Amino acid sequence: MTKPRLLVSIQTAAALILIALCFIVADALREKVVGVGDRAPSFTVVTDDGRQVSTKDFGGKVLVLNFWATWCPPCIDELPSLEAMAKQLSPKGVVVLGVSVDRNAAAYERFRKQARISFLTARDPEARISASYGTFKYPETYVIDSRGRVRQKHIGPRNWMDPEILQSLEALL
Repeated sequence: MTKPRLLVSIQTAAALILIALCFIVADALREKVVGVGDRAPSFTVVTDDGRQVSTKDFGGKVLVLNFWATWCPPCIDELPSLEAMAKQLSPKGVVVLGVSVDRNAAAYERFRKQARISFLTARDPEARISASYGTFKYPETYVIDSRGRVRQKHIGPRNWMDPEILQSLEALL
């Protein structure tokens, strides 16, 4: 091989490596958004009652994972129906976990005690868990089946006592 051909081959190889590297970096920077049918990202969080729970702790049950905040009026609006649904379906195997992205711990605790939420709750002030799901609007709720797959994704508030929603949750049991 002559010197110019060798130089062209090296330049071509370098260009291909650079292109591949660009694709790798672009994929790493792309925001991950979890959708219906995807495997739910794993997480571990300490609940407000002091227990450490992770996704594997919900195996065999349907997990309703609700991301919310006390400063979010639509989140507050849906809490009563989420609470009622949790009470109705928990004996059947549905677990509700509310993960708040509140940074102010004192405001969060005041609200939680005043609202008398009985389902499992936790605070994730850095929003690491919701970020792993690609959540940026609140409330956002993921219904995860017993095998760890996202079966429903709800962006915005819902009436969790709506017969269609209750039926869809019971169908996953």
